[in-house]
Amino acid sequence: MVPDQQAALDFYRDLFGWQGEAGPPETGGYAVCTLKGRPVAGIMAAMNPDGTVPDPMPPAVWTTYLATDDADATLDKAGGAGAHVIAPAMDVMDLGRMAVVADPQGAVFGLWEAKSFTGAGIVNEPGALIWNELSTTDTDAAGRFYAEVLPVTAAPSEMPGANGYVEWQVEGRAVGGMMTLQENAAGAPPHWLAYFSADDVDGVAAAAERAGASVLAPPFDMAAGRMAVLADPQGAVFAVIAASMPEE
Repeated sequence: MVPDQQAALDFYRDLFGWQGEAGPPETGGYAVCTLKGRPVAGIMAAMNPDGTVPDPMPPAVWTTYLATDDADATLDKAGGAGAHVIAPAMDVMDLGRMAVVADPQGAVFGLWEAKSFTGAGIVNEPGALIWNELSTTDTDAAGRFYAEVLPVTAAPSEMPGANGYVEWQVEGRAVGGMMTLQENAAGAPPHWLAYFSADDVDGVAAAAERAGASVLAPPFDMAAGRMAVLADPQGAVFAVIAASMPEE
């Protein structure tokens, strides 16, 4: 969600090869971005529920959506477990039903109950989503919260060099990660971070910077591969990674 939708569409088209254009008024102009003809992400202009422009304008942000088979029931569980409901469950035409929540530590995420639109149609390939990661002040409390709300469990990563990194697992399969919010995070609140796959992290970071993005963490090597953290020209933060091991 960004102040200038077209500028974001242009930036990510040039960076990742995405195709997309503003959608119809009944979806608030929401743009579904595609890669190889399949959906990979969405970009929307920031607006109030009544369609007016917010004042003040909220910061640009990527939102991680977690799938659920019952958005209303999951939302009830989340509220009972101490979450704050930002946007109550609502239908999006015949596409699905959504809600937006802040967990008890303040990290914002979306819920998506799919109907005709299931979500990302391509993942784990360059230019597509590969990972979602929660940085939070209390990993133990966060682990209990998400396990209570969704069929996920938090388990220590067994990857060499993980150094206490936690994986979100569904039926034994790693689907995301969690780490303690770093003390040097420049005042960043608890948050979810979307990772996009890249063949050449250094090249993507350099291209993003030339296009007006900020490099928050220059390319570096870590247990899962080589990565960088960027903020697009409007300030939305995301990561890129060249994974060092195959992803299913």
